[in-house]
Amino acid sequence: MPNHLASENSPYLLQHANNPVDWHPWGMEAIDKAKAENKPIFLSIGYAACHWCHRMREESFEDRETATLMNQEFISIKVDREERPDVDGIYMQATVAMTGSGGWPMSVFLTPDLRPFYAGTYFPPVRRYNMPSFKEVLSNIAKAWHEDVQEVDRVGNQVLEHIRPPIHKPENRNEITTDALQAAIKNLIESYDWGYGGWGSAPKFPQPMTIEFLLRRATIDTTQREQIIKAVIHTLSAMSRGGMYDVVGGGFSRYSVDNFWRTPHFEKMTYDNAQLALAYLHGYLVTGNTDYRRVCEETLDFVLREMTHSDGGFFSSLDADSDGEEGKFYVWTQDELEGVLGSDFDFFKAAYGITPSGNWEGNTILQRALDDSTLAARFKMEQVELWQKLSKCHARLLEARSSRIRPATDDKVLVMWNSLMLKAFAEAGRYLNRLDYLQVAIRNAQFLLNNLYVNNRLHRSWREGQAKHNAYLEDYAGLILALLALYQSDPNKEWYLSALKLADEMVEHFVDPNGGFFDTRDDHETLLVRPKDIQDNATPSGNALAATALLELAAYGDRTDWRDLAEEMLSSVYGAMLRYPTAFAQWLCAADFAVGPTREVAIIGDSQHTETKELLNTLWKTFRPRQVTAISNYPPEPDAPALLKDRPLLNDLPTAYVCQGFVCLQPVNSPTEMETQLAGISNP
Repeated sequence: MPNHLASENSPYLLQHANNPVDWHPWGMEAIDKAKAENKPIFLSIGYAACHWCHRMREESFEDRETATLMNQEFISIKVDREERPDVDGIYMQATVAMTGSGGWPMSVFLTPDLRPFYAGTYFPPVRRYNMPSFKEVLSNIAKAWHEDVQEVDRVGNQVLEHIRPPIHKPENRNEITTDALQAAIKNLIESYDWGYGGWGSAPKFPQPMTIEFLLRRATIDTTQREQIIKAVIHTLSAMSRGGMYDVVGGGFSRYSVDNFWRTPHFEKMTYDNAQLALAYLHGYLVTGNTDYRRVCEETLDFVLREMTHSDGGFFSSLDADSDGEEGKFYVWTQDELEGVLGSDFDFFKAAYGITPSGNWEGNTILQRALDDSTLAARFKMEQVELWQKLSKCHARLLEARSSRIRPATDDKVLVMWNSLMLKAFAEAGRYLNRLDYLQVAIRNAQFLLNNLYVNNRLHRSWREGQAKHNAYLEDYAGLILALLALYQSDPNKEWYLSALKLADEMVEHFVDPNGGFFDTRDDHETLLVRPKDIQDNATPSGNALAATALLELAAYGDRTDWRDLAEEMLSSVYGAMLRYPTAFAQWLCAADFAVGPTREVAIIGDSQHTETKELLNTLWKTFRPRQVTAISNYPPEPDAPALLKDRPLLNDLPTAYVCQGFVCLQPVNSPTEMETQLAGISNP
């Protein structure tokens, strides 16, 4: 008999719809039931691609004895953290406060008025890993609820006070300067892992926002450029050798469990792949290393092949498990590799260091053992020939792998994660002159605006024709930035106007009078607290994205007052950015834009005109992170960005206006003259 999750839309919730546990989705029906029956709430939060979530489901939630205990003593609520980041954020903060760490599945016990009083993550079915069994936890919590409710109440109040956001408005406004950004870079370089790449020790997480900040500064910071480029090349090369990066099919797993970027946690998330595709794209543009372009394109091609809905939305994730085993879809035995590759096996064996015993639980996770130059010398090949041969091997392995049982796909479409991917495709289409990628971006933008902006409001999630849940700050801000990226790649004013409309709604419904923005709308359901997250995690925080979006929109000239709001937000995290740069990397990207110099470029002329195309080709052959661009036929339409207004043609030819702070140089027709102007604008 299905439980109350049977009518839900989330693949994660549907995985639990036939459990004997009487699960409820988050909502007033379950909360009111807890109040009426005076029972504590067991809140379980996870997501579809989570390996340990699957384990706890199989071991405990599908066990009838455990389910009976849960149903007798608790009101059990299941939440998909990806659909409800507000609920997840509140109770993750409580879990960390109570236990010192967090993770998923998250297991939190609440009073009926939603105060958390006990928390943990995965609990095993029997005592192990120095952890109590889940049934022991349930029995002890039930006993405490019946026999010591005053202590439960005391702990609940204590945790509530700890997680309640402080009301704090900085008295002094710290000005973000080049010196501050250089201090952040110094911190990043000093904490960099020169042994293995990246920041921190195992488990090794990619840090795409940190890499983005360094790449942005590399385009302008002459004093630290050499160190910046050295670190960027080191980490991009380390991560793309294989392991966490899927050399056969493209795309990145969530993280590496070891220091070598070799053994991944095999789940693949849309947000990781979007951000890393951009990092490799920008890495290619800054360094000229064509390997980074290849990784970017292979990652985007993987998304198109395996994570794209037929109508244009991007799915959320691929599971770590397939056929009941983590990583089974991705690993190989030596015999399998030899059988697929035949006469090319010796070459491939040398490239990847293949051994009979493998490098992970008797199997092989593919990671390059020899670099290109060493491999080319050993087999007496030119590098072009070498990569042609490797590509053929990878293609044959991909074909062979396609016959395996695939990992499950979480096929819901989330606005925030789609926005990150939309931006990646829009920029790759522009910088790589890939019209196919640009068409993907256009189709995705149309999908999001047509399917998730419903009844005059943005929604968070879509699946099988149904949009659900209020959008959060990160959804609004992420989509604004994605639409601005698309507008610069495809000069359709509707992208700009949609971004402007969303920004007006964001400022109206999310703003905190004490500074910055709340994560939820002003008409959102009442939660234990109104969340306001400022720290970047695996994805940028909503506030950091909002600051970035306001700065970019202000640079177009229609909402110049928004720059002041963004600068106040940057000022409020000034100290944290410098002390903890990897946790505030998107903020640092916003600060880089604010410090400038910011260029505003207007190009007026028929988009099909050869001279217009030459101007655009010149504009996009270089990575220009502190620039906004508006492109229009002549004359611009009345609702075009202010940047385009009152811009006549020079000599009746396509014309470029290069400006800084809306002070423009002389208009030019020549791409060479435009490039000279862009290069010559004063730096801070």
